[in-house]
Amino acid sequence: MKKKLIEVALPLDAINKACAREKSIRHGHPSTLHLWWARRPLAAARAVIFAQMVDDPSGHPDLFPTETDQEKERKRLCDIIEELVLWENTTNETVLEKAREEIRKSWRRTCQENAGHPRAAELFNPDVLPAFHDPFAGGGSLPLEAQRLGLESYASDLNPVAVLINKAMIEIPPKFAGRPPVNPEWQEKPDSEKALTIWKGAQGLAEDVRYYGKWMRDEAEKRIGHLYPKIKITPEMVEDRPDLEPYEGKELTVIAWIWARTVKSPNPAFADVDVPLASTFMLSTKKGKEAYVEPVIEGGGYRFIVKIGKPKNLAAAKSGTKAGRGANFTCLMSGTPISGDYVKAEGKAKRMQACMMAIIAEGNRGRVYLSPTPEMEQIAKTANPTWKPEGQIAKRMTGGNCTPYGLTSWGDLFTSRQLVALATFSDLVQEAIGQIKKDAINVGMSCDGKSSENAGFDAYADALSVYLAFGIDRLADRSSSICSWDTGYTKIRNTFGRQAIPMVWDYSEGNVFSTSTGNFTSLLEWIIKFLNQSFSLKKGRALQEDASIQSISSKKIISIDPPYYDNIGYADLSDFFYVWIRHSIKNIFPNLFATMAVPKAEELVANPYRHGSKENAELFFLNGMTQAMKQLSIQSHSGFPVTIYYAFKQSEKNGTTGITNTGWDTFLAAVIEAGFALTGTWPLRTELGNRMIGSGTNALASSIVLVCQKRPEEAPITTRREFVAALKYELPQALTHLQKGNIAPVDLAQAAIGPGMAVFTRYEKVLDAQGKALTVREALALINQTLDETLAEQEGDFDADSRWALTWFDQMGFEEGEYGMAEQLSKSKNTSVSGLVEAGILISKGGKVRLLTPDELDPDWNPLSDKRLTVWEMVHHLIRALHQGETAAADLVAKLGAQAEVARELCYRLYTLCERKKRASEAIAYNSLVESWPEITRLAREVKSKTSRQEEPELF
Repeated sequence: MKKKLIEVALPLDAINKACAREKSIRHGHPSTLHLWWARRPLAAARAVIFAQMVDDPSGHPDLFPTETDQEKERKRLCDIIEELVLWENTTNETVLEKAREEIRKSWRRTCQENAGHPRAAELFNPDVLPAFHDPFAGGGSLPLEAQRLGLESYASDLNPVAVLINKAMIEIPPKFAGRPPVNPEWQEKPDSEKALTIWKGAQGLAEDVRYYGKWMRDEAEKRIGHLYPKIKITPEMVEDRPDLEPYEGKELTVIAWIWARTVKSPNPAFADVDVPLASTFMLSTKKGKEAYVEPVIEGGGYRFIVKIGKPKNLAAAKSGTKAGRGANFTCLMSGTPISGDYVKAEGKAKRMQACMMAIIAEGNRGRVYLSPTPEMEQIAKTANPTWKPEGQIAKRMTGGNCTPYGLTSWGDLFTSRQLVALATFSDLVQEAIGQIKKDAINVGMSCDGKSSENAGFDAYADALSVYLAFGIDRLADRSSSICSWDTGYTKIRNTFGRQAIPMVWDYSEGNVFSTSTGNFTSLLEWIIKFLNQSFSLKKGRALQEDASIQSISSKKIISIDPPYYDNIGYADLSDFFYVWIRHSIKNIFPNLFATMAVPKAEELVANPYRHGSKENAELFFLNGMTQAMKQLSIQSHSGFPVTIYYAFKQSEKNGTTGITNTGWDTFLAAVIEAGFALTGTWPLRTELGNRMIGSGTNALASSIVLVCQKRPEEAPITTRREFVAALKYELPQALTHLQKGNIAPVDLAQAAIGPGMAVFTRYEKVLDAQGKALTVREALALINQTLDETLAEQEGDFDADSRWALTWFDQMGFEEGEYGMAEQLSKSKNTSVSGLVEAGILISKGGKVRLLTPDELDPDWNPLSDKRLTVWEMVHHLIRALHQGETAAADLVAKLGAQAEVARELCYRLYTLCERKKRASEAIAYNSLVESWPEITRLAREVKSKTSRQEEPELF
């Protein structure tokens, strides 16, 4: 099969920038439809699928005969990708159609070349593009983007929550595209207004979600509104708080009630007092709008009052009754330490309670912070839920767990009032379905009898119920006792601030009927915004299937984002949502919600607690993933490579084999064992460094996209020596190509795995001296070793002073070292210490020498007048200039001319040295220079052009 673009080139820098930017975009983004963990950015998915389907020009020498022609065509295709990945172009039909036409053009060529194939009529019909399938669909980014690129899209997953998300994204919107809403409010509008309104995509569906969602909200308020009373500002309240004077006599809508969990004091003198476990007493830390809770001890107990302004003891207010890390607190009454073990024991014995600390209400364009009242606390305690979700929370989760403190079932995560509200909204979904059917019949929508397949009023009501149920899931995420109050943004945090359910000591209980943070209407609005962006007319289908036995992939294009070894327990986490969706719409999707909880036994994650040991978990993961990959290898369309995302976990040291990667090599082994050969790996920076799961950990640093082809059955067997020889021949060429493409140094090692594993996987086996087959882990170690050697050999391109500086930097960094050692090293590098000082890169004083840091270099340095110019000097002056901005760096590059490229090459070597020595700040500097290189060189060309024009002689 001729190569596709993704096997040769990708504009990584543009894709990575688009991915990073997308993380901060909310309006209309699929992530706002329903929460899912580690969802791939749309930009990455769109770019990868496009490049997976479009031919690389090297396969068409008749059209692109020379290397120059091929590079020009590659650049044109990469320019399309750079335009395609921009968020602004997500629904830009002009840009999308340009990409679709390139896909169709490549497909027609592929069909023509395979006209003689025995199954040409079945596999290579030029008029019909193959369909797309993702068997690990998860959050649905890949199937959605395949559909956007003009492919019929199939999504499957074992997890019912993921299946429903994909139905909501790719199956339902095209089914009802272009239809007007059925709700009475729209129907009652004048015919003249109706005639002028054009409903694009799923906009009509969105309008009905808004209408019936509002109906549910209003009905819920009629039934349980008494549990969410307004608070009246009395003269007594104003007397203590002059800032409340504008509100005197008024009733304010409550936004949230702030609660602290309590336990009985461990001090015998106060054994009957429930003392608060408060992680903070601050309510707002906004500058000029500070507010806090002050405890007042009186009459053998305590009460809370809310004050405005900065507290006298800010540190004490910020820490509440917390005493260090974990569940360690101090008794408010006595100062007695409350240990974590004591708190756990109280929680397990179900003696942990809660007390109200503050009330936050809606004011005139801002928050009003109020002291709690006995009446408000009493009303909350009158809530009497008649139903609550069952099922046990997993006792072990990555990132923290609340179960040691007695919150062991899903129902335990909610207050009584929250349970009443969520159950009321869930019950109203069924009532809304009946109302939707009546309204749909009134506008003439037909009955279909097969709601899952056709598009009559049954199907329409069922479709709307999905989005209404998602609204309840979004509400549950903001309405649990795991939701804390964000004192900086002054809003309710959601339950899943990270991929875990950690214990929260003081929590915010939102008002579902307010117009502020955490209310049902605004949470539903995010779903409506997504639907308004859904314009695809291509068919989509989402099904529940086990990836290891599914047959949906047959003859389809495949791109997958499988589970990440042991990083995320998708099934354990999604039970939180499953219990509420099941309660809302299990009768609509009986097969999907047949079980009480999300299926877990077959889930392909390496959880030791589920399999008894780490070894058993790894074996389960390897066997299951191998089987799943075999299904793909057998079924995937022969005209296209398979692309696989894997969230790479940064390298770890192994004493015997060098650098290895836990989970990563196990995953690669599964891919290779399944019969795939790797033809490329691309590192995409799809994860933010400030993610809660990523902060302080090395989890999910970047996604590696593997490009795979079926390995030929006649693949040969080779020896370790021949494998290493092939690596040493091919890897340097690949490395040069990657560096020319300006790949970031931080991504170089992972990108180099592609050509390295391409060599390894072209063989059936690689045998060592004892005749034993080399493992993937051993192959990776050899690839890393060859990469290091190749980078070291590039030092030959550098001047003697720079070679000395490299070796010294490897040993000492920017620290001082002995003069004698420096002088001895200089002789082997054919230079001298005095010459290095003269070159302006070294300081020698008092028998010690030290490399100058970029900040110490002469800011007036001019390379044109430097009599001893070194590559080392160029790099560090460029880093110094880059601190001032890309324009300053560009001025230097303009003066350096062609020599600047050698400086960029040195950055790769320096980054590798820093990474090995764990010198993070220096590594970032070298990586940043390379990442900024395209913009720096563009600006440098402008500088040169401007200078050239200024130097042109006057004609008159």
